[in-house]
Amino acid sequence: MNNNILVVDDEKEIRDLLEINLRNEGYNVFKASCGEEALEILDREEINLIVLDIMMPGMDGLEACTRIREKYNIPILMLSAKAEDMDKIQGIMTGADDYVCKPFNNLELTVRIRALFRRTYFLNTKMQVSDDIIRIESMVIDKRKHKVTVDGNEVALTAREFEILYTLATNRGRVFSAEEIFKKVWKEKYYQSNNTVMVHMSRIREKIEQHMEGNKVIHTVWGVGYKIEK
Repeated sequence: MNNNILVVDDEKEIRDLLEINLRNEGYNVFKASCGEEALEILDREEINLIVLDIMMPGMDGLEACTRIREKYNIPILMLSAKAEDMDKIQGIMTGADDYVCKPFNNLELTVRIRALFRRTYFLNTKMQVSDDIIRIESMVIDKRKHKVTVDGNEVALTAREFEILYTLATNRGRVFSAEEIFKKVWKEKYYQSNNTVMVHMSRIREKIEQHMEGNKVIHTVWGVGYKIEK
C-alpha cells in the first residue's frame, strides 16, 4: 500500500508546512487549496488518507467530506480553528475519522495520522483467516479488504465506523458500553459527557439499514450499551 496523503487547506503556508513535515515522515503528499480541487485529485490519484480543513471558501471541508464519502472510503482527519464540541460532532457526522484543532502540534498531528493508517490498513493482521469474513443476514464484513456489503451493495464506512462494527460483529451477543467502545477504537480517555460513540453508532445504522429494509443489526441495550445479536 502507498502512503499517499492529500492535504486540503486554503492557506498555502499550512499546506507547505504539512508537506514538509509529512514528507520527512516518509509520506507522499498531494496538495489542494479547496474542496473542488481535492475531488479532482481523488479522481486521478490513489490517495490513502486526507487531511481536510473545515473553514475554506467555496466548498468547505464539511461539504467536501460529505462528497468524498459518497465515492471513497478513505480515512479523513479534519482541521479547524474552532474547538467547540458541536464542530467536532458535525465533522464526525459528515464522515471524518478524527479531528485536530488549529493551531496544531506537528508531533500530535503525525501521531494521529499514523494511528489512522494503522487502524485502517494494518490492524489485526495476525487474525485468523476464518475471522476475516463475517456474515450477518445479508451483510458481509470483509476484514482483509476493509469492506462491508449488504446484498452486494458496498456500504461506505469510515475507518472508525468499520472498527466499531467489526468489534460488535466479532463479539456477537456481548453488550459493549460506550466507554468500552471509545477506549477500544479511539484508545483515549473517556469522559462521561462524550457522545462521540452515539454519533458514530447512528451513522453506522443509517448507512447499513437503508440497504436492509429497516431491519436492525445493531441493538441498543438501554442504560448499558450496544450489541449485535447472536
